[in-house]
Amino acid sequence: MKKYSVKELSKLAGVSIRTLHYYDKIGLLKPAIRTEAKYRLYGEYELLKLQQILFYKELDFSLKYIVDVFSDPDFDLIEALDSHKKSLLVKQKRITTMLDTIEKTMLNLKKKKMITDNELYQGFSKNEAKKMRNEAIDKFGKDTIEISETYLKKLSKEQFEQLKEDYKQVFKNLFNLSKNQPESETVQLEIARHYSFTRKFWGTEGSSTSQANAYKGLGVLYEKDERFTMMDEKPQPEFAKFLLKAMTYFADTQLV
Repeated sequence: MKKYSVKELSKLAGVSIRTLHYYDKIGLLKPAIRTEAKYRLYGEYELLKLQQILFYKELDFSLKYIVDVFSDPDFDLIEALDSHKKSLLVKQKRITTMLDTIEKTMLNLKKKKMITDNELYQGFSKNEAKKMRNEAIDKFGKDTIEISETYLKKLSKEQFEQLKEDYKQVFKNLFNLSKNQPESETVQLEIARHYSFTRKFWGTEGSSTSQANAYKGLGVLYEKDERFTMMDEKPQPEFAKFLLKAMTYFADTQLV
């Protein structure tokens, strides 16, 4: 019958060698054999006994209590295993209930923080918001708009506000760079950020599809509709032309 050294038993059971030495010292788990060279060797009985010790520890019993249990002449291994099984099943049920409760609480908290339909078009009246949505559907298609809205409504309010702030900032950066060549590295790096945030608004972030044509189409929209490139409440037609060139160049060179 196989015998295990302290090191082997430690690795097998997932307990430290120091712990096994301590169990030996207090008489909780003695080795089956102690060789002339003072090596400890453990057999099947010790393996089963260690299993029981670990079960009791899992149930938060003290070492003193465990020592007393094994010192009891009426101790029965099968009966002990059956008792452990019942105790663990009770604990399992309690943990499962707790996990379910935590999951429900998290879902409720997330729902409370998720943005609403009204917040998607915050700052506009209901009529204006409806008009904007219908215009977007006409330009990009209903499926595209619904994918975008579904994605955005999964964000927390904080995430949505941060996304809007990031988008505004990259627009300001591009406006400040609009005297540069649209194809320049500095401009193209900022356009790459703009494309990334745009994909988030579209709800297609992480998709393998590049959406080059859609991005170029957005650039055309910027040029045709001054509402999208207003800065300080003033139309910026030259900025719109700059954006179209920069976005088209990016799509043609980076999204192919």
